Amino acid sequence: MASPRPQEAEILAFIAEIDSCYPPKSVEAPIERQRQRYDALCRGFDAPLPAGLTVSDEAAPHPARPVPLRRYRPAQCRRAALVVYFHGGGFIVGGLDSHQAICAEIAEAAGAEVVATDYRLAPEHSFPLALTDSLAAVLAQGDRPVVVAGDSAGGSLAAGVAMALRDAALGVPAALALLEAAGWRRGTPLPRLAGQALIYPVLGGELDAGSYVEMAEAPGLSTKDVRYYRDTLGAPEGDPYGHPLAAADWAGLPPATITAAHFDPLRDDGRHYAARLAEAGVAVSYREEPQMVHAWLRARHRSPGARIAFDALCKDIAGLLDAASPDAPFA
Repeated sequence: MASPRPQEAEILAFIAEIDSCYPPKSVEAPIERQRQRYDALCRGFDAPLPAGLTVSDEAAPHPARPVPLRRYRPAQCRRAALVVYFHGGGFIVGGLDSHQAICAEIAEAAGAEVVATDYRLAPEHSFPLALTDSLAAVLAQGDRPVVVAGDSAGGSLAAGVAMALRDAALGVPAALALLEAAGWRRGTPLPRLAGQALIYPVLGGELDAGSYVEMAEAPGLSTKDVRYYRDTLGAPEGDPYGHPLAAADWAGLPPATITAAHFDPLRDDGRHYAARLAEAGVAVSYREEPQMVHAWLRARHRSPGARIAFDALCKDIAGLLDAASPDAPFA
């Protein structure tokens, strides 16, 4: 049975535009073809960068290879804390260019630096290599407070980074091993993680329940697609750093803002994660966009609903940054 669909005319047009360059069942194509299609899709939704914003490429140290980073600094950089961003793409597509305008606009709206991370992709690089690259990106920011953020697969990485850093502070061996694989040395300070911003994240929910059934054939992402991406990444079932909903404890994690799309099989991952954080006493805000589909970030200049959602996301990120360093403007 077909999944429900949104009614907003602009989102329906967005869905058609997405399907024209990244057709349904694209996951059945060879990996290189998937990447070519995704790169073309991203170019089609590109946007000019905000005036005065500066962009610089750099790298984070990592034992395996330097991790490419791209730093966005707005003309009016008002906050000492910064955002480290992990792009979506099912863990297999995307990179520094795919989310350039998105990262730039978050930096502009939040008045803070955003550092995008070019983590290694599956299937060539399976779990936990993308996660150790993401940890290296955070380690490279020194003692500045960091909000980790990401969409879809990037939301999983952001949550995994937050959980690994929380557990490393508690001395959990598996978390310490991940940090060491990212280049951290025992006895040196851990990063100052100030918050997590998860955008329609994939967090390891049950694929035969809830939104995974209700929205199994949702526009832009199907439950079958999610299974393919999870299998390709290869994170073991029950591993809390690859499937954060599998964690046994959510206490002590950093404050969070989570946004989900109603017409998305991943919807309940965000819902359930927000609920578990709240139950554990973690400050969390949750928004479920009633007319949005997966990947609505790319519709922010086409859809009124997506624009409202993006503005709310940026405001929430700014709030996390302010809580991290309310009296420390960046000089």
